[in-house]
Amino acid sequence: MFTLIIFLIILSILVIAHEAGHFITARKAGMRVFEFGLGFPPRAFGFYRDPKTKKWIFVKGRGKSSLKQTVGGDGTTEEFPDTLYSVNWLPLGGFVKIKGENGENPEDKDSFGHHKAWKRFMVVVAGVTMNVILAGVLLGFGFMIGLPADISGLNDSQAIVGPSEVVIQEVAKDSPADAAGIEFGDRVLFINGEKIANTEKMVNFIREKGGIEMEILVRRANKEMTFKATPSILAKHNDNIFRLGITSADVAMVRFPWYVALYKGFVAAFFGFINMFILFIEVIKNLVLGKGLAYDVSGPVGIASFVGQSARMGINYLINTTAMLSLTLAVINILPIPALDGGRAFFILIEGITLRAIPLKYEQLAHTIGFALLMLLIIVVTVKDIFSLAG
Repeated sequence: MFTLIIFLIILSILVIAHEAGHFITARKAGMRVFEFGLGFPPRAFGFYRDPKTKKWIFVKGRGKSSLKQTVGGDGTTEEFPDTLYSVNWLPLGGFVKIKGENGENPEDKDSFGHHKAWKRFMVVVAGVTMNVILAGVLLGFGFMIGLPADISGLNDSQAIVGPSEVVIQEVAKDSPADAAGIEFGDRVLFINGEKIANTEKMVNFIREKGGIEMEILVRRANKEMTFKATPSILAKHNDNIFRLGITSADVAMVRFPWYVALYKGFVAAFFGFINMFILFIEVIKNLVLGKGLAYDVSGPVGIASFVGQSARMGINYLINTTAMLSLTLAVINILPIPALDGGRAFFILIEGITLRAIPLKYEQLAHTIGFALLMLLIIVVTVKDIFSLAG
């Protein structure tokens, strides 16, 4: 329950930031916004401001007012005189319903389809921009209080570095460490009574001792735990080196003076976005070429579990994870895949270059197919995550 609550809070923050980008830009461009929704329909409740009385009106479920318009993610017709801010029953996402976003009413000046291509492009990519900005703000604040970072390559005279720890970053499936119960985020303290000061010392110790059983003392959250594991020669490495099957890093809390922290946060967010974009392109390229996935892919269940683990490790780790998820959301949405922001932006770019809009029926067909494939991928990945967690 703790993991679920934290995950929904983090997801809500990311979605609100993303959709606020679309909302603010559309309003500034002169487009009418029917609804700003958190979650997906059916609607639980909502609020709108009556333009005549200037009072906020509460709406429970479906409701009526004085002006007919199309609202809601399900495309139903209701009556509201101003933007409805709603909370919906399906909590995984959100939406902004803009007048004419699907090509209807292009003759109306407050319709999305009425405006020039560059304005529509700005509205479409504004969600991605807001997620990058959110990541920058989170990392900036995090650098004020301290964020966990791999210090092996850190070379910054302004950085204030705390004591380092050997932190498990990944545990290979079916490895000795996995069988013993070692998990992501565990801090390795001792192996066979030998204090582990850094990753290099741990790796050398394991290789030198060979295939003997080892007693590994770790700290998980605020609790010390002991595991027993025997290093072995792992087939996937194709060598004769003994391993536990873990990837670790020398991690310390890194912070900066307040007048530097925000700048460092936005620099980290920018380069994080670029690196993540390149990583996603590599993943897609490998899938197209039939090379499979070089990296594990997680769906909502896997992400929720990861968020829960980060929250238990402390607020510093949770801030870092939330920033990375915001960047991940930005990168996924900017990819030129139909049904995503990047796919819609791609069609607008084609229109801007050729000065001819792609027929609406073809664009909508592409978005429908893209959405169906995305839903299928989410279902497959979610089932994999469930079986992985259950195992």
